[in-house]
Amino acid sequence: MNVEEEVERLRVEIKRLGKLQTDGSYKVTFGVLFHDDKCANIFEALVGTLRAAKRRKFLTYDGELLLQGVHDNVEIILKPSPEPEATTATASDAVAKA
Repeated sequence: MNVEEEVERLRVEIKRLGKLQTDGSYKVTFGVLFHDDKCANIFEALVGTLRAAKRRKFLTYDGELLLQGVHDNVEIILKPSPEPEATTATASDAVAKA
């Protein structure tokens, strides 16, 4: 599995385990992710996947390196997914382009 696939799987798991916020983001603590059996089976290096997702600006959390036990209460916030742009093309637009 490549990094992009792992980051996408992480997004799915945060949505599964986290709480939806009013702004469309999801919030979960590191301890919940780390101690979840499904996440333990999916992610060989959870901390590395979290760092990759943070670098790609999919999520945010305080600090750089999260350690089990010490950082169990650190909140990880999955940013809301951007809304897909609605296509408002009409039949006349399609004809005009042809």
